[in-house]
Amino acid sequence: MSDTPSPSTPPDSSRTLELRVPDMDCPTCAGKVENSVGRLDGIDDIDPRVTSGRLVVDYDPTLTGESEIRGRVRAAGYDIESASDERTFSVPDMDCASCASKVENALERTDGVSDVETRPASGRVTVTVDDDLDSMSVTDAIESAGYDASPIDDDGDPLDDRAAVWKSRRAVGTAIGAVLVTVGMALEFVFPALDPALGAVAGRTYELSHLLFIAAVVVAGTPILRNGYYSARNRSLDIDFLMSLGIVASVAAHHPFEGAILAVLFSVAELLERFSMDRARDSLRELMDLSPDTATVRREDGTEETVPADELEIGDVVVVRPGEKIPADGVVLEGESAIDQSPITGESVPVDKAAGDEVFAGTIPESGYLEVEVESEADDSTIARIVRMVEDAEREKTEREQFIDRFASVYTPIVVALAVAAVVVPPLLFGASWSYWFVVGLTLLVISCPCALVISTPVSVVSGITSAARNGVLIKGGKHLEAVGDSDVLAVDKTGTLTEGDLTVTDVIPLEGADEDDLLRRASALERRSEHPIGQAIVGYADEQGITADGEESEVSNFEALTGKGVRAEIDGTTHYVGKPGLFDGLADLEHVHATTDGGVALAEMGYSGSSRCDREGCLDVLSEVVPDLQSEGKTVVIVGTEERPIGVIGVADRVRPEAKWAVSQLQDQGVRVVMLTGDNEGTARAIASEVGIDEYHAELLPDEKLEWIRQLEDEAGVGNGGDGHVAMVGDGINDAPALATASVGIAMGAAGTDTALETADVALMGDDLTRLPYLFELSGTANGVIRQNVWSSLAVKAVLAVGAPFGIVTVIHAVVIGDMGMSLGVTGNAMRLANVEPETPEGLEGRGDGGH
Repeated sequence: MSDTPSPSTPPDSSRTLELRVPDMDCPTCAGKVENSVGRLDGIDDIDPRVTSGRLVVDYDPTLTGESEIRGRVRAAGYDIESASDERTFSVPDMDCASCASKVENALERTDGVSDVETRPASGRVTVTVDDDLDSMSVTDAIESAGYDASPIDDDGDPLDDRAAVWKSRRAVGTAIGAVLVTVGMALEFVFPALDPALGAVAGRTYELSHLLFIAAVVVAGTPILRNGYYSARNRSLDIDFLMSLGIVASVAAHHPFEGAILAVLFSVAELLERFSMDRARDSLRELMDLSPDTATVRREDGTEETVPADELEIGDVVVVRPGEKIPADGVVLEGESAIDQSPITGESVPVDKAAGDEVFAGTIPESGYLEVEVESEADDSTIARIVRMVEDAEREKTEREQFIDRFASVYTPIVVALAVAAVVVPPLLFGASWSYWFVVGLTLLVISCPCALVISTPVSVVSGITSAARNGVLIKGGKHLEAVGDSDVLAVDKTGTLTEGDLTVTDVIPLEGADEDDLLRRASALERRSEHPIGQAIVGYADEQGITADGEESEVSNFEALTGKGVRAEIDGTTHYVGKPGLFDGLADLEHVHATTDGGVALAEMGYSGSSRCDREGCLDVLSEVVPDLQSEGKTVVIVGTEERPIGVIGVADRVRPEAKWAVSQLQDQGVRVVMLTGDNEGTARAIASEVGIDEYHAELLPDEKLEWIRQLEDEAGVGNGGDGHVAMVGDGINDAPALATASVGIAMGAAGTDTALETADVALMGDDLTRLPYLFELSGTANGVIRQNVWSSLAVKAVLAVGAPFGIVTVIHAVVIGDMGMSLGVTGNAMRLANVEPETPEGLEGRGDGGH
């Protein structure tokens, strides 16, 4: 929900409310809701978005309120989804699992808060609240846990830059504490003669070094003790509470050195962890920085005005010069340019755009001036939706995260209990040294903190998802990143996925003395009057070849569409036919024709042996030789001719993407079983599968039959995988929606600018580029490997340290430097490796940039 002033109106005069109304899924529904809400006073604007089931209302808060608007929506007969009451807050200092736990505990005790989601990787908290709970109550609850918070509205940046970690007050205090500890250690262990006794308190003598250690605790440990206080207040058994307990107990038990070491090293660990988390957040900031802050608008009087990009309105015309970022999604009105679309689609080659072409916010014209009509507001652009979805990717925890949370909730109390037992049991039962076992207990207390274990998965997920987004692959959440890597079967749609989805002419065979130009001229003359996709493909190909059929060269009359067969018309008074071979039954003889080879291609070079029916060269049987040959390649055969003779044969097909064969090969090399599912006929399916190297295909499938095949493939995949079969499905995102939804992971092709694909797919390939599929599987497999490495290494290190502590092999210093600071840095650094996984482009395709890809 958004409850913030509209950027185009004064804050005191208008507010914006966004509601999720899932049943508002047609224009009629939208009209009813709009009419109902419009009866209220103070409604400035109503924007029902049927595609996403959202209602955006601008209203005057002095005349009406949220509850009245909600009431009018319900009065129209539509429920409002509870998620509409979500509010998101920026909590920049919440950068670890311990911080998140304190915030969660504080919010869960707040009346009116029903659900809490903390996302330390991006420093955000999302809460579901009652209608009448204001944002101030939520921020107060977060601040009661010791963290500053602010609502994220339409104008806010959820990842505001913080001051450099190493210049912060805590860093300065830690540095001073480190100096005090160093001096104290020198006096106590190196120059004991220079370490005078300053006095005794409660029977304990305090040397100068002891006071330096206590001073180090005060200077470096104050932030820890402050956080520990909030942890205790919120009943959170987290690392801040445990470290505070350890520090206070050390000083109280006359072990100031251990307390000082704990305070300084833990502060260093916290600073390093914050630095590492900031690096992870930088990848999100990079996405947010793709859209420009300002735009140049051309007004109706011809003047230009620079305005904030978020104030652009639909219908505005913006001027974009070479090197500037396009400020909004829109359509080119004037100008031509090669545009770098890599921020959206990941394509490395600029794409040519001209008048009438769609362009996206954040992309960059490289060579020409453009005038673009804005078609979406700033917060609804493709790049804005990508950023929101990447930010939200933390919301759904993966199975591994859920397991780790459950494990940590059991592990920590057990180790804390062992730490207490280590301090008490040996001295009481066996007369062992209190001092020795106190240090052992303190060490176990540090080891009990599962920080590295808890962050091992989310930091890997954020790193992987942001890396994918920079390369034109939008992954909706960590569980989908995980599921792709676990999938060893990929179901692939044919049309629009393996093929380009647009029919094109592949073969032109002139007959009986006609040449290619003449054949195309006559065919396109008739087909220009047809709306059939095959006819449009022939016309488009003729235009590409520079062949026209204007009135000066041919006069077309008496045009007639022959349903299911083709078209008929007169050209210069002679009746011509263009259509299926069956159209010529009883007309021209197709079994004995002669290919035009003079000055062109010999018949043998065309792949036909010819016959000896007559003495003329190029004797050919179209029906038994040419037609079956083209159809076996998955092509549609079109015959052009008159009643007396055929003029030629044209083959039309949906062209296979040039990178399809390479992508399929790469996936198979990774151990992925690729299966093609298509509704097309058996012959076409067989031809396409053979061309791209797919061994298994299933043709002539209805939508419900595709669903059955997805389920069957999942069953087959689960046989050798403990019954847990994962099948990914890639399609165009619209026609294959049921199958995409049924598969373990639905992957949509060419989602840039497509609302349906962006909203419904689990993974969206922003460009029509199959090279991103092998990259997606490689990234996901690597991410799963990184997560496993992080989890098991964290557990192994904790186990080794815990075993070594009772024997004195592991001390507090080892526990902090290795178990806490070292492992936190280790898992974060390991996760950052995912940014190094880059998509590969096959040789020969590096230069694609014709506007089609």
